[in-house]
Amino acid sequence: MVYTSRATGEQRAGCSKRPFSKAAASEEARRTLRYVEPLSDARTPLANFFSILLVLCALLLVLGTGSGETFADEPVPLVKVLVAYHSLSGNTERMAEAVVDGVKSVPGTEALLKRVGKVTADDLFSADAVVVGSPVYWSNMSGEVKTFFDNWQFKFGVFPEFKMKNKIGAAFATGGQVSSGKEVTMLTILAAMLGNQMIIVSGGGAFGASATTEGDSPGIDNKELADAKELGRRVAEVAIMMQRGSSH
Repeated sequence: MVYTSRATGEQRAGCSKRPFSKAAASEEARRTLRYVEPLSDARTPLANFFSILLVLCALLLVLGTGSGETFADEPVPLVKVLVAYHSLSGNTERMAEAVVDGVKSVPGTEALLKRVGKVTADDLFSADAVVVGSPVYWSNMSGEVKTFFDNWQFKFGVFPEFKMKNKIGAAFATGGQVSSGKEVTMLTILAAMLGNQMIIVSGGGAFGASATTEGDSPGIDNKELADAKELGRRVAEVAIMMQRGSSH
């Protein structure tokens, strides 16, 4: 059936399915409703039928356009941060827990805390960011942490595809003395990540968060735990920025 719009003078088929923008559909509804009353004053039932049909078509267009936009919005996946560490005395573990607290302080993230020997290939590859912590052993990372990085290749098979490429990486360390090698330890961790083409961030310090645990130090203090939390927060924020950037 064909009708002539009283608002525009155009001839259209009833319940036209041609595409409308939401704004255009809303304007069409307003125009149609403006002419319902004059059409209803007509002497024939057919005029009343057409006026009702026009109103229904316009309302369906408006509702259809709005619902389409609603269903198009999909939930954003959570950013996953893996915090892997080695600890014998418990000091590095405390720092790792503070890093996790920092990650969780950022909405839209989730943190997985694991000792390096318990990390699986799925844990590694499903993470958007990896933060690795180690105690200082002879001015370097511990053997367990070194084995963890070796496993990336020999156990998990990161090469030749560079499966860790563009993931966020960060480091933290604990050492007995002020100049025991904490910076060297963090740099060796970051060097392993750079070799895997990861994107390195720092926080809580120049190269990451660190803590002095022996000598004149009373152990890990609140300032050092706050630095570890700051590292976790920054890693999560940068990972979210990377996720949003890659979705456009």
